[in-house]
Amino acid sequence: MIKDFISLIFPEVCVSCGKSLAKNEYCICTLCLYHLPVTNYHKQADNPVSKLFWGRANIHSAAAFYSFGKGSKVQHLVHQLKYRGRKEIGVTVGKLYGKELLTSDLFKSIDVILPIPLHIKKKRKRGYNQSDLFAEGLSESMNIEYKTNVLARVTASSTQTKKSRFNRWKNVESIFEVKKPELLERKHILLVDDVVTTGSTLEACAQTILKIPDTKVSIAAIAYAAL
Repeated sequence: MIKDFISLIFPEVCVSCGKSLAKNEYCICTLCLYHLPVTNYHKQADNPVSKLFWGRANIHSAAAFYSFGKGSKVQHLVHQLKYRGRKEIGVTVGKLYGKELLTSDLFKSIDVILPIPLHIKKKRKRGYNQSDLFAEGLSESMNIEYKTNVLARVTASSTQTKKSRFNRWKNVESIFEVKKPELLERKHILLVDDVVTTGSTLEACAQTILKIPDTKVSIAAIAYAAL
């Protein structure tokens, strides 16, 4: 009763469309869950996200949950996650996507989930890493361990927004380090991030991981933003 009373004064709203949530809804309303543009790339080996890495990195499988468009509900959702402190978005979307990935043969052999790390200064300023939250949700629904203390970003990079494909790559070249490589040996690693555009950050991170003996890397993102 108290919760119902509070919701009358401070109604919870959908992080995607901004409309009030119904009693049994959480974070994202049912209408948005139904209409958000899912890609279904996890069902297709040669999808647009996986093609980003062809000839660049030996990626086992790659996919993204949603299609990202400028001014879209997906953009609003990601913006709320990254810049408005709505941490529950990352976990919620991770749980949803994890259930989908479990149905795909491409992602059935994952051993561990690793989020793309933020530089310590950026994480301290923001207060959290949105990719950690996405990884947490994936971990819960896939029943696969996620680790946040294995990968490190040792050099702060400038924002990737508005950079060309080449400049995005130069911006993130050699900025990642594996702190505990022995934990990844002979593992199939799911590397996760919020939005993939050119794949430069994920590529740089994957190349660092693939130096470890007998490792495989797959990729999952919340959204794919085509250039």
